[in-house]
Amino acid sequence: MIILIHPPVSKPSEPPAGIARLCGALNHHGMRYEVLDANLEGLLSVLKASPIPSDTWTSRAVRHLSKHLASLSCWDAYQDDGRYRRAVMDLNRILEMAVRSGRLRLGLANYEHEELTPTKSTDLIRAAETPEDNPFYPYFEKRLIDLLNSQQPSVIGFSMNYLSQALSTFAMIGFLRRECPRVKLILGGGLITSWMRKHQWKSPFDGLVDHLVSGPGEIPLLSLMGAKPSGDMHYSPHYDSLPLKRYFAPGPILPYSSSSGCYWNRCSFCPERAEGNPYIPVPVETGIADLLHLVDKQKPVLIHLLDNAISPSMMKAIIKHPPGAPWYGFARVTRHLTDLDFCLALRRSGCVMLKLGLESGDQKVLDSLQKGIDLEEASSILKNLKKAGIATYIYFLFGTPPEGLIEARRTLEFVVKHHDSIGFLNLAIFNMPIYSPEAQQVETESFYEGDLSLYTGFDHPKGWNRLLIRQFLDKEFKRHPTIAPILRRDPPVFTSNHAPFFVMGKDW
Repeated sequence: MIILIHPPVSKPSEPPAGIARLCGALNHHGMRYEVLDANLEGLLSVLKASPIPSDTWTSRAVRHLSKHLASLSCWDAYQDDGRYRRAVMDLNRILEMAVRSGRLRLGLANYEHEELTPTKSTDLIRAAETPEDNPFYPYFEKRLIDLLNSQQPSVIGFSMNYLSQALSTFAMIGFLRRECPRVKLILGGGLITSWMRKHQWKSPFDGLVDHLVSGPGEIPLLSLMGAKPSGDMHYSPHYDSLPLKRYFAPGPILPYSSSSGCYWNRCSFCPERAEGNPYIPVPVETGIADLLHLVDKQKPVLIHLLDNAISPSMMKAIIKHPPGAPWYGFARVTRHLTDLDFCLALRRSGCVMLKLGLESGDQKVLDSLQKGIDLEEASSILKNLKKAGIATYIYFLFGTPPEGLIEARRTLEFVVKHHDSIGFLNLAIFNMPIYSPEAQQVETESFYEGDLSLYTGFDHPKGWNRLLIRQFLDKEFKRHPTIAPILRRDPPVFTSNHAPFFVMGKDW
């Protein structure tokens, strides 16, 4: 018997796709398992514990807690921007005030500790040694004991994908190690994969965690459980053990990956390339069959395609075989989207939004980063998607080595020129992957403290440091009269995970 746990904190808008894939593998081999979405349950537990109001905002938020939770589970809030924002910000306020400690910061998508950092293995071990200090301890102490008593597991696995989950994951691991030392503890997920693919990796968690898993976990987990899986076997995700109707969304969201890695895999500074993650697509026919089956079974209001970039072949297959529910995901800025008929066909297949990593509005910067993006094509694509009725969520990255203030202003000009074709914007400041080949070409410096840090600071060749970038973004870019309204449209906290609901409508 195995228990699979999705730990706090990540956005509680949809079920964890990685655990659903593990469930599919275990199901196929007839193995018993239990799933615990401790992220969703833990956040709800803290919210419903409700802090004693100490100010007007918190008092109002606590008074309307039930109404806010209900509103995010139905369509009405997504048709009323003010109501939606009030619900999200009030819920965030309750979480923030629930910890009421200068050392902790808790929200719907984040957990930080002033004294403990998730990029230091010694701090994670400390979190495991003092689980009582974790804000979710009152919840998971009872929940885990109940599961241990009722299920008698031999293995407990954690899926940890974000730094915001790390401290709580290790607090739960420390509690379990103390309460049931004989149970095997497994730790996997995207963040663990990134750590394990660092140069000369050696686990600092021996004696605390029995097995660390890098990459897809189906084969290692099945092998550990005594099965003999085939390495090329595809396991369809299984969502029946997850509380699909309890997430913060107006109906079930179905996350699905039709590939891992990136089919382009040439961009400079790309973490996927730095970690050596191969591109492994699910056969197109299999992906379509999975989607049709899952949509028929789960009746989602939205499909979230999780690929780093949905391949053109997968898009063509979806056009031929629409999954039967609205969908969105990341796509590359490539030539097939310059065909208006193709974009119109995507829309008819159910595509409501595409996320595009444009990164810069300067062609020389894009060429230097080996993005394979032509700005004239990008301009045509944005116009086509607008005509087709497909919303766009555009990502720009500031502070890469080839970019300075002049190039950043060209990005501003590009956005201004195309503002009526851009639905949402994500503006990020560049982080240098610590083991990327390009990091060897610049002077690096400490950025994130800790032996588990994935990024490094560096001396920008054009002197375009993070302070100057922030000043440009805050005082010039974000204040531009055609850009500010786009930024205000972005859903707080949930950002791209909820953005499709604001362009779909409940009758889509």
